[in-house]
Amino acid sequence: MENHEEKRWIHQSLNGDDEAFYELIVHYQPVVEKFARQIGVSESDLPDITQEVFIKVYRFLDTYSRGKFSTWLYSITLNVCRDVFRKNKRDRMKLKKYEKEITSFYPQGMSDYAAALNECLSRLEEKYRVPLVLYYFHDRPLSEISLIMEMKENSVKTRLKRGKEKLKAAMKKGGFTDE
Repeated sequence: MENHEEKRWIHQSLNGDDEAFYELIVHYQPVVEKFARQIGVSESDLPDITQEVFIKVYRFLDTYSRGKFSTWLYSITLNVCRDVFRKNKRDRMKLKKYEKEITSFYPQGMSDYAAALNECLSRLEEKYRVPLVLYYFHDRPLSEISLIMEMKENSVKTRLKRGKEKLKAAMKKGGFTDE
């Protein structure tokens, strides 16, 4: 791309021209995605990261000064990716802590069962996992779960029932039965 076209898009974007900003996005989205992918961002995180990068570009475009726009864009992309990496690391650490806590609820011989239960639970869709955890591990009543999840109690009951069925099936598939 010619440098003057990039400068024109930036100038027009700063003056409120959304079409010009859209042109920046269209031109640089593949660059952002390729860089993020190459430094280790998963395909599932890629759309969110790309969106966050361009939100930051939009919010801070007025702070961009001279130099290569692409250099500034790479810097933003790297910082957004680092934030996601840190968040993912925190989430993994929380999961490990949770695994240790859940295994402490069972007698010694049941730690394999607890680990399998945790693994199967973590793979459930959030809409089933959250009510199961709240109900069975945090002893929250249905009325409170419905408030937390902002849904009717009957919907919570349905999700608990379906979640239990999915969890049982996953445990059975893993060689653990409830007998």
